Amino acid sequence: MVQMSIRLPHRRDRDPSSGGHGPARVDRRTKNLTKRLKAGDVAVIDHEDIDRVSAEALVACRPVAVVNAASSISGRYPNLGPEIIVAAGIPLLDAAGPEVMTLKDGAPLRLEAGALHGEDGPVGHGHLLDADAVQEAMTLARAGLSTEIEAFAENTMDYLRQERELLFDGVGVPDIRTDLDGRHVLIVVRGYHYKEDLEILRPYIREFKPILIGVDGGADALIEARHTPDLIVGDMDSVSDSALRSGAEIVVHAYRDGRAPGLERVRELGVEPVVFPATGTSEDVAMLLADDKGATLIVAVGTHVTLVEFLDKGRSGMASTFLTRLRVGGKLVDAKGVSRLYRTRISSFSILLMLAVAVIALGAALWSTAGGRALLQVLAAKADDLWTLLGGVFG
Repeated sequence: MVQMSIRLPHRRDRDPSSGGHGPARVDRRTKNLTKRLKAGDVAVIDHEDIDRVSAEALVACRPVAVVNAASSISGRYPNLGPEIIVAAGIPLLDAAGPEVMTLKDGAPLRLEAGALHGEDGPVGHGHLLDADAVQEAMTLARAGLSTEIEAFAENTMDYLRQERELLFDGVGVPDIRTDLDGRHVLIVVRGYHYKEDLEILRPYIREFKPILIGVDGGADALIEARHTPDLIVGDMDSVSDSALRSGAEIVVHAYRDGRAPGLERVRELGVEPVVFPATGTSEDVAMLLADDKGATLIVAVGTHVTLVEFLDKGRSGMASTFLTRLRVGGKLVDAKGVSRLYRTRISSFSILLMLAVAVIALGAALWSTAGGRALLQVLAAKADDLWTLLGGVFG
């Protein structure tokens, strides 16, 4: 059984059952919707098994409600997203049906007791999830997790049969102009705790100057953290145009049959990329590329590690990550969660106390010399004059 421990967002005072109203923001892809979703909007999605990353992105946008056309918890595995949304006090209308995806973007919506209303009356109906309903569904999902483990193992063997030459001999890894030989490489995926981990790694980046690789949206994460990516790897479905124009070398992840949906987009921006056909995920491609090109250390931020994270990703190809990590071996250092491993435990009071002690020590040192005493007397006189002036103004 997989043990899960998550830190839930602070509950809002508003009762989720009270619903909400606002303009509809409709998109079948949750990660695309969160780019334009604003506080006060009603998020309308079609997302079976809402994952943790998507839920956290939705909560950060502060919508008044989330309407899901699909089942938020299918029972396939214990996905963490619905619990995060409900714990944040955001009403979650579940299994509202495919017709809600035909709603016009910007149309006014109102959610009341499981019914979704537009200007002309009801436009959909579903189940309004609360904390008890989510916990009950999660308990049932945990019971059936063994089926998903078996499927994961089968997918791992399929990947091994398809990509044995790439995994073991590096056959098919393209040439790139960025020199990784003998360098540290930092691979950033926009996954769990990536922002906090990047902040903690700032001294490491400053000292070792690793090659920075952004996996799709990870390139934007690097830029947001005031770093410049050296390489951008992925299928280019969640990276911004500005990141692609940043000067980084672009490696487009293509399917094994040569199809590369992101290739045309990159070329339209006037950038000629390298194409890397491979089964699996873009983060796997980034690791294999770094390893093949001679990186001495690969530091990963935001990548997927646990079984639930793989299942959260929602694709069978995540099984490739297991074998990729075996291939990279001792070079890989997983920095995911390092921000939770080390946090300063010094309180504000302790910091103020240390500052006070430092000031007293400095004052004592100055008082021990004639010049220091003269300086302190001048400062005391200036302070007395300022106090008298302030007393005259406010007295």
